[in-house]
Amino acid sequence: MLSLKMPTVFSGPLPDAFWNYDQSRRIATVVAESALHTARVYGCQFSDIRICWILKERIISRESRIEELGGSFESGMGIRVLFEGTWGFASSNLLDPNEAAEKTKEAVEVAKKCLKLNPRPVELEKLPQIQGQWHQDVLIDPFGVPLEEKTSFLLDLNDKAIKAGADFCRSFFLFHKELRIYASSIGSWIEQTFLRTYPKFIVTVVDKKEGKFESRSSFEPPKSGGLEIIEKKAFEMEVVEATHQAREKLQAKPVVPGIKDLVLHPTNLWLTIHETIGHSTELDRVMGLESNYAGTSFLKVDQLGNFDFANPIVTIRADRNQPGGLASVGYDDDGIPSSWSDFLIIEKGILKNFQMAIGQAHWIGKEKSNGCSYAQSYNFFPIQRMPNISLVPSEKKEQLKDLISGVEDGIYIIGDGSWSIDQQRYNFQFGGQLFYEIKNGKIRQMLRDVIYQGNTQSFWKSCDGICSKEEYKLCGTLFCGKGEPSQTAPVSHGAVPARFRNITILNSRLHS
Repeated sequence: MLSLKMPTVFSGPLPDAFWNYDQSRRIATVVAESALHTARVYGCQFSDIRICWILKERIISRESRIEELGGSFESGMGIRVLFEGTWGFASSNLLDPNEAAEKTKEAVEVAKKCLKLNPRPVELEKLPQIQGQWHQDVLIDPFGVPLEEKTSFLLDLNDKAIKAGADFCRSFFLFHKELRIYASSIGSWIEQTFLRTYPKFIVTVVDKKEGKFESRSSFEPPKSGGLEIIEKKAFEMEVVEATHQAREKLQAKPVVPGIKDLVLHPTNLWLTIHETIGHSTELDRVMGLESNYAGTSFLKVDQLGNFDFANPIVTIRADRNQPGGLASVGYDDDGIPSSWSDFLIIEKGILKNFQMAIGQAHWIGKEKSNGCSYAQSYNFFPIQRMPNISLVPSEKKEQLKDLISGVEDGIYIIGDGSWSIDQQRYNFQFGGQLFYEIKNGKIRQMLRDVIYQGNTQSFWKSCDGICSKEEYKLCGTLFCGKGEPSQTAPVSHGAVPARFRNITILNSRLHS
């Protein structure tokens, strides 16, 4: 790596450094050299550094007013060292080579103090040396769009909802833009830029006589990319449709509990995939190393390759390459290329792989990680996090109407709602936004208060119908929580409509 020996100091919210890519690279070079050199002097087996510049904006509106307008800019470095088989970590928001050296020493001291508490020394696999760049494709950068245009879009959206009969409408934009530079002691140097956009509205209608209310949120998920992910006319049409559907929910018939078939739309199924499959197949949970935040996993290491997880028609793929995917990157926060992150978690119903960060592969007899590491920001230690995890569509030409036509007594669910799952990612219940009765192969009246309940294995084994790729939709969240201290991570889940047989249905008002 070129030694520039520049006395550059960068501290605090200085947005010019974010926009000046060359300046940011020069700053990162001298800071990284200082940190990695110090780690070598102190005898570390491995070290790396992440240097981040992060710009955020949020615009929140309600009816005819902007309720919140804010943003933030942060920058800093996170330094990780491996000393005698134990990780140490330190961070700072001062991007200066002297500070980098001091923080590296601090990370070494942390590792030394943790040595006695570490029952399992870290064994790193052979890691690739990478010099690479990856930049998110963006057509319309929201940070370059005048504020008036963004606020006007939200206020117009609210106005259309009110005119359509909504009593309240709240809408917002969240934008996240980041430059992340990674360097390691094995000679890797990686530069990446990310942009994530989240548009949302929530309409509410009120029955003043009965004192009841119902809501319906937009189905458009957050995605990687700029404002081009939003189809304005479609969004405006949806807010009107959502208002009418919320009004219909006020008069909808309460569901009668019982055993019924389910047809789940991708806007509902993504969350079920996330909670039952995404989290349960994280190797740190399986090993019991992640438990304080939402528990461990019902899965065991020795089940790999032989566990009958789902119906043979179910295949679940992990990847970091899907266009628009929130977890789509060129390289994870261990410096692992995204090509390593394209793997099957479940293949034709059988458990085939777990998600792993570096230093975990040997636990299950694997030679290398599969690129599942992420840190929320520079001041967080990178941990194992989900890539995009998706249901593979059927190769048969199967449409939603085909799934519904095969149901005598069931429910069609659109949109995600409330959910809960136990500490082993096994027993669960999920709600939704819109519920429709299916009778004799046809969609009938709207229902309300629907919850479906089950356990992960029996639920996925009951899946007997999956649509083809024409009905594929990518959904997800910016705020998947894990770890202690808690971190959030962006992740997407693709799905097509799917059918599940003989599922327990509850009435949420009777079981609250």
